[in-house]
Amino acid sequence: MREEKTFSFFLLLFFILISQTTATNYPINVWPKPTTFQWPNPKSIFLSSTFTISHPYHRYLTPAVDRYRHLILSEHHRPIITPAINITSSIPLQSLIISVSDVTSPLAHGVNESYSLSTPSDGSASAYITAETVWGAMRGLETFSQLVYGNPTRVAAGVYIHDLPIFTHRGVVLDTSRNFYGVDHLLRLIKAMSMNKLNVFHWHITDSHSFPLVIPSEPKLAGKGAYSNEMMYSPADVQKIVQYGMEHGVRVLPEIDMPAHTGSWAEAYPEIVTCANMFWWPAGSSPALAAEPGTGQLNPLIPKTYEVVKNVIRDTIAMFPDSLFHGGADEINSDCWNTDPSVQKFVASNGTLSQLLEKFINNTLPEILSLNRTVVYWEDVILSGNVKVNPSLLPPQNVIMQTWNNGPNNTKQLVTSGYRVIVSSADYYYLDCGHGSFVGNDSRYDQPPGTDQGNGGSWCGPFKTWETIYNYDITYGLTDEEAQLVIGGEVALWSEQADSTVMDSRIWPRASAMAETLWSGNRDETGMKRYAEATDRLNEWRYRMVSRGIGAEPIQPLWCLKNPGMCNTVHSFTS
Repeated sequence: MREEKTFSFFLLLFFILISQTTATNYPINVWPKPTTFQWPNPKSIFLSSTFTISHPYHRYLTPAVDRYRHLILSEHHRPIITPAINITSSIPLQSLIISVSDVTSPLAHGVNESYSLSTPSDGSASAYITAETVWGAMRGLETFSQLVYGNPTRVAAGVYIHDLPIFTHRGVVLDTSRNFYGVDHLLRLIKAMSMNKLNVFHWHITDSHSFPLVIPSEPKLAGKGAYSNEMMYSPADVQKIVQYGMEHGVRVLPEIDMPAHTGSWAEAYPEIVTCANMFWWPAGSSPALAAEPGTGQLNPLIPKTYEVVKNVIRDTIAMFPDSLFHGGADEINSDCWNTDPSVQKFVASNGTLSQLLEKFINNTLPEILSLNRTVVYWEDVILSGNVKVNPSLLPPQNVIMQTWNNGPNNTKQLVTSGYRVIVSSADYYYLDCGHGSFVGNDSRYDQPPGTDQGNGGSWCGPFKTWETIYNYDITYGLTDEEAQLVIGGEVALWSEQADSTVMDSRIWPRASAMAETLWSGNRDETGMKRYAEATDRLNEWRYRMVSRGIGAEPIQPLWCLKNPGMCNTVHSFTS
């Protein structure tokens, strides 16, 4: 009771002292920027070497508390610019007290991640985090850790934060089929996501290039479709990754892309895959058989297809507890299907390729739904100009659409049709763009000096800078009602030219830019874009991520960090 009265007093005090000063002027900042950050009288207090964190026991919160206590006491972060704030008390802060209203809410889409945090003005009282759920408490712990710095360790004093995300779905797509990523690298990705308050690891596990996931009922798929025995994910690996995600407040969303992007399945079952292992772009005027090298699509006319697919669905869902399952359904190639005699006969009998896709969806969607999952599909399944299904087959209450083409226009089409939408616009959120083409024997690179190089051979070039990502509004052009259907966004790293050696630098800190915009927005209190002041904060945050073992690439020379504002353009554009 005494603790509750003390906390209530601090809440009242901070509300009375609310200042109009924005976090721009604060000597210590948090990334992503909280929705409410009040620090009326910036000072700091030392942290006791016996600092404790009290909390309700929870299977996943307790390991997080242990992890953060160790980080807080051992990190000794040294900001690039030493905060010009005084120590307010000789009494060090002894404890952080965490209160959680609901310790039973599972980590699922839409879970409450809000929290409030207060630090006392001196060490005579405790710091407090209150949250509705353990997942909100984890977000508060990350925020508290960023308020701690220096050696000896100190913490910002007299801070009040109330924080909650704008969007409930904030994620990263990583493709582990084109190039393999070891388990430890995936864990590091999840760790960095948690630091940035991202909550969904969208794992694009399989594709035409390899099938690295061990399916217990279909062991031949990985046995023959993986690059090697060392480049597989066992059920035990998956369990480790999912468990680690839970301890960091990050859901793991599996994607088994089908019926296209399935050439690797042909290593085990060649009879169910069309155009497998063909050269992707035949000589002459023939159209390409795939969007890139690596051909193969499941044949919806073969009964064996569904026997294998349903085994894959069941085993994958058994390994991944998340309520969402991603079924792919993008980039169906007409010419790949048309190489198959059974498809040719079907089309000759007045069948269409869209009917083939509908047959596949009708045979697989009910299976996924029967396992109590909501299905995510790429937008192509209803928006493709060539092969698509009637939206009536995909009820919005059971299906979420993920958009990647045509920017806000496709988002508009999808929400107008009543679908919830995850935004991954290639124009803004594709992290692999701008590195040129990966195909060999490419005459586009054999041009006379002085030739305009355009996008350098990258279909989605140019490179997406952090500012490009930061300034993108994923609900642009939508009504307030339509915007409610946009559940969030994901940046994507497709791995044609990436693997674990470059993973960190390709993703961070550009994914941090999206993380802030989806958490608290990209505008200040006046409605103006805040990318100018975000630059110095992101510089400092990138530096701290590196000190925590994340190989985030620099966004400016170190000189710019030591001279805040000096590297900005003289131009000011309003938006």
